Amino acid sequence: MCLFRFFILLKENEGEGSIMSKDNYDELARDIIDHVGGEENVAGLRHCITRLRFNLKDENKADTDYLKNRDGVVTVMKSAGQYQVVIGEQVAEVYEAIVNQTSIGGDTSASETSEGGNENDNRNVLDKFIDFISGVFQPFLMALAATGMIKGLVALLGTVGVDPESGVYQVLNFAGDGFFQFLPVMVAITAARKLKMNEFTALAIAVAFLHPEINNLMTGDVMYTLFSGTAFESPIYSTFLGIPIIMPPNGYYSAIIPILVSVWLGSVVEKWIKNIIPSVVRSFLTPFFTVMIVFVISLIVIGPIANWASALVGQFFLVVQGFSPLLFGALLAVAWQLLVIFGLHWGIVPIMFILLAEQGYESIGPAMVSSTFGVLGVVIALLIKSKAKKVRDIALPGAISLVFGVSEPTIYGLMLPMKRSFLYALIGNAVGGAYIGAMSVVGYRTGGLGVFSIFNTINPSGSLDMNFWNVIIGFTLCTVVGFVLQMMFPVPSIDGNGNEGQSENIKSDEQGLASKEELQESAKEDIIASPMQGQLVPMSEVSDEVFSSEALGKGVAIKPEIGEVRAPANGIISTLFPTGHAVGMTTDEGTEILIHIGLDTVELEGKYYEISAEQGQQVKAGDLLIKFDKEGVESENYDTITPVVITNSAEFQTIDVTEETQVTPGDYLLTAVK
Repeated sequence: MCLFRFFILLKENEGEGSIMSKDNYDELARDIIDHVGGEENVAGLRHCITRLRFNLKDENKADTDYLKNRDGVVTVMKSAGQYQVVIGEQVAEVYEAIVNQTSIGGDTSASETSEGGNENDNRNVLDKFIDFISGVFQPFLMALAATGMIKGLVALLGTVGVDPESGVYQVLNFAGDGFFQFLPVMVAITAARKLKMNEFTALAIAVAFLHPEINNLMTGDVMYTLFSGTAFESPIYSTFLGIPIIMPPNGYYSAIIPILVSVWLGSVVEKWIKNIIPSVVRSFLTPFFTVMIVFVISLIVIGPIANWASALVGQFFLVVQGFSPLLFGALLAVAWQLLVIFGLHWGIVPIMFILLAEQGYESIGPAMVSSTFGVLGVVIALLIKSKAKKVRDIALPGAISLVFGVSEPTIYGLMLPMKRSFLYALIGNAVGGAYIGAMSVVGYRTGGLGVFSIFNTINPSGSLDMNFWNVIIGFTLCTVVGFVLQMMFPVPSIDGNGNEGQSENIKSDEQGLASKEELQESAKEDIIASPMQGQLVPMSEVSDEVFSSEALGKGVAIKPEIGEVRAPANGIISTLFPTGHAVGMTTDEGTEILIHIGLDTVELEGKYYEISAEQGQQVKAGDLLIKFDKEGVESENYDTITPVVITNSAEFQTIDVTEETQVTPGDYLLTAVK
């Protein structure tokens, strides 16, 4: 009853402005198309930062009243020959759902955000890789965390003596482990979205790796052996046109990197084939050639590389163990989470089982499992220190999963984006792992992970000797060191750049911006500075019904005098169109701000606009975001008035606006009061 009451209280405290569930995008997309007169009535479709912009053959066929009252639609406008369905900040998802369900292509120049590929992207390779990995895992991160918790429950059942052959154990094990087994499927879908590849073509490639009989390629009589006597020794059972087929010992279940590489290759091949295949047969020949070419190349090339890399990793750790047990423990505890990310841990796992079979004990498991506890310590600290809802939403289920030895949700959701926090976790792992290695801790069996792996270190006689207590000390050291380090240092932002709640001044005095202390008087208020110089205009006087009606949220408009837009607060750029006409950001306090430079200026397709930031970037108040040629925009007969809207206004009790009529960048503009 307490649990149900807890959920009821959570429901009662939910904000009124919660956004639409992603599960409803497809349904909303279908409904919109049906009520604009059907697919056959759509001559063209594009979207800007808040609106679906239809070119309809006959606007009389559209049911405007229905759409205006439809959940998920803010309002409907007719302007400049367009039928505009206002969605809000989820417009990109709805647009994508429409494109996926229909033959409506739209105008990609207006619909692609900077996430898809910014020519001016000057991030280093590591940052790009982390952004890609995080973007791939983000859509299903909560499901991954949930199933990780179920896996932990199954481990608990096994520890307390529930028969693994029982129906209860097996059913729950299927529920928890199925997602991890078929993780390549989820990865293929989300990676395809990031790489703008057909999702079902990517899915066809991924499931080929998971075919129930693919491992039969590694059974039967050995034809010959490659690299005999080396770490890369590979018995060959099958060939493809004479080319040997080499696979990881456990197949491709739970594989990540091979699938990501395959989908990337698929996106390249798909684009190439589209350019050379006649349009009349493109719809089926493109996936035909893409799947066939990519899967064959991936199986023959990517498979062996993954297998050999894993073998090399395993041999490396054996050499280190012989040289220094302390160094072995530290390195393995640090490297394990990284090895799991790249799928290279399979080179170590077989060695662990071989040692266990030959000796009755092994030293790999304890150091390996310790790698989750440094992460656990950091996550506990994040739960205490972080004020970011996104961080806490991932950290809580992540911590539960980590206790049970499941780290993937936390690694992909928090540690990779928050690189410094990951570093603190790895330092904790190094300390605890070094202790475990120096004390020569061994495992006598395999079974539970996380805290339940402690039982693996109990002597077969049943006595609790120092081997048992040393593993507990090692795990504790990992946790404490990771916790202390994160508590000592600022919490990184979830994009890995900057810190939550930066203490620096918003901008230097010579630039005339107020300090953070001046702009934030209490935790319940978020004070927004002006992003530009100009004259204030009440939102009700903006000649665009979506803004004037405050359908997107409350705020104020600025008639710009200088063509510069600066960050009005510290935060993250959440949305940035390549056309430069609009930018959305989320402040450190959670306020979502939309700055729309001009009305209908998306039609200029970036002309007169110069972008100085990028989507996902952490910015400080006063940082230059966009420059634009004010006179050039006006010469094309576009109004440059710039609405500054708090799109999550429903989460605040009041939105106060300055009484000044003239503002410069950094001047007080708005206060959002919770």
